[in-house]
Amino acid sequence: MAQIVSREIRLKNRPSGMVSEEDFELVRVEVPEAGEGEVLVKNIYMSVDPYMRGRMNAAKSYVAPFELGQPLDGGCVGQVVRSKNPAFAEGEYVVGTKGWREYFVSDGSDLTKVDPSVAPVQSYLGALGMPGLTAYAGLLEIGKPAEGDTVFVSAASGAVGSIVSQIARIKGCRVIGSVGSDEKAQWLLETAGIDAAINYKKAGKLGVTLGKTCPEGIDIYFDNVGGAHLEAALFSMKPFGRIVLCGMISLYNATRMEPGPGNLALAIAKRLTLRGFIVSDFNDLREQFYADMSRWIAECKIHWKETVVEGIENAPGAMTGLFRGDNFGKMLVKVGDPEQ
Repeated sequence: MAQIVSREIRLKNRPSGMVSEEDFELVRVEVPEAGEGEVLVKNIYMSVDPYMRGRMNAAKSYVAPFELGQPLDGGCVGQVVRSKNPAFAEGEYVVGTKGWREYFVSDGSDLTKVDPSVAPVQSYLGALGMPGLTAYAGLLEIGKPAEGDTVFVSAASGAVGSIVSQIARIKGCRVIGSVGSDEKAQWLLETAGIDAAINYKKAGKLGVTLGKTCPEGIDIYFDNVGGAHLEAALFSMKPFGRIVLCGMISLYNATRMEPGPGNLALAIAKRLTLRGFIVSDFNDLREQFYADMSRWIAECKIHWKETVVEGIENAPGAMTGLFRGDNFGKMLVKVGDPEQ
C-alpha cells in the first residue's frame, strides 16, 4: 500500500492579542500504517472552537496547552479507511479529537462511532457534539429552567447559544437572544422560534434595551460572551436568578486582565447564583443528551446553522474568522470527502 501523506496544521507562535493566521503553519507528514488493533481514519470535518484560543497560551488551565511545532488537537469526524481493529469496520464514521490533520492512526480508545442516519456526520461536532452537550448540561443542570421562566442567551446564534435557546423554548420558557447581525436575529425568530432577538451592535446601551425587552426581569442568563453582556444581564436579573457562565469570548484575545462588571454587587442583593462549568463535568449526561436530542431533531424541534470553510489549509483563517464573528452557527472546516 502506498505511503499516505497527510497535511496538518501546527502552532507556530503563541499569539499575543488577537490570533493571526501567521501563528500557524501547514506541514506535510507521512502517516504510519495501521498496526494490529489500530485503525486509519480519514478526517472529513474538523471543529473550530473558541476554547482553543486559551490552549494557544502557555498558562496552566483545565486542559493542557498546545505545544509549539506540534499539530493542534480538536474535535473531528472522520471515516475508518483501514482497520485492523475488530471493533471498527472500514467505512464507519467516528468522532475523535485528532482534528487539524487529514489522516491519523488510532487504537480506537479515543474514537466513538456515529450514526449518519440520525443527522449529517458533521452535526456530531455541533448540535450532537460537544457544543450541544455544553448547551444541554449548562441550561438544564445549572440554569434549571421552569416553564414560564425568562431566559436570556448571549451569542444566541452560535453553536452553543442556538441550542440553549431552542432547548429553553422546548421547556416552555420565554427566550431572548443577543446576536451581532440582523440576519442572525431573523433566523432566531423565524427558524429557532425564540421570542425576541437583540442585535447588540445596533442596540445602543445594551442594558437599557434588555430592560425594555424583559420588563419583568430575567430568571436565567446563559453567558457565552462576558463583559458588557454580563453587566447588562445583572441589571435585569430577578431575585434568586441563575447565571450560567459558559464562556467569555469577548475576553479571549485580551492582552491584559479586564475589570469585572462594575455592578457585580447586584448579585448579593438579588441573591443570584453564578456558576461556571466545563462540559466534561457532565459526561454522565451524554447518553440522555443523545436520546433527547435525537428525538427533538426527529420532531423538527431543533435546528442549527453551520459555516463550512473548505480545505485544511484554510483552517487558520477559520479560527481568526471565529473571533471576528464571521461564522453563523457552528464553525467547521471540511477536510476531505468520504471514500466510496
